[in-house]
Amino acid sequence: MYLYETLMEECNGKDIEVYEKKMKNKGLYGDNIIWINKSLPTSTEKYSILAEELGHYYTSIGDITDQSKLVNRKHEKRARAWAFEKAVPFKKIVQAHKESVKNKYELAKFLGVTESFLEGALDRYKEKYGDTVDYENYTVCFEPLGVIEWFDKNF
Repeated sequence: MYLYETLMEECNGKDIEVYEKKMKNKGLYGDNIIWINKSLPTSTEKYSILAEELGHYYTSIGDITDQSKLVNRKHEKRARAWAFEKAVPFKKIVQAHKESVKNKYELAKFLGVTESFLEGALDRYKEKYGDTVDYENYTVCFEPLGVIEWFDKNF
């Protein structure tokens, strides 16, 4: 099962209706309904957008479409951060390293997200953690992107 279907199942489990239709925006969430632009060319793009819209379900309240308001931009950022952590978790970055993924293009493909979504996730992680973060027996580096495996955690 590909990732878009997995998120669709999560939506179904939360009684969130998801519709694909032609629209100006890539995606929109409101009142337990997510609309995804039917014109998006790939399931990878649809997955990336669905993850963000699902992030609004978990993190946002009310109508935040007016992005000129600071509070709405904060809700948007929070929803994106949720989506990044859902679709680009450290566990998967480490798994990609173990499977010899060599660059951001390959990593985005491995994760099933667009390259721009991956870049957004990495930027968010740098903002939150700095240049690196320790995860289990690894250090994930964001700039340059890489994973360092520790010899011994107690060393």
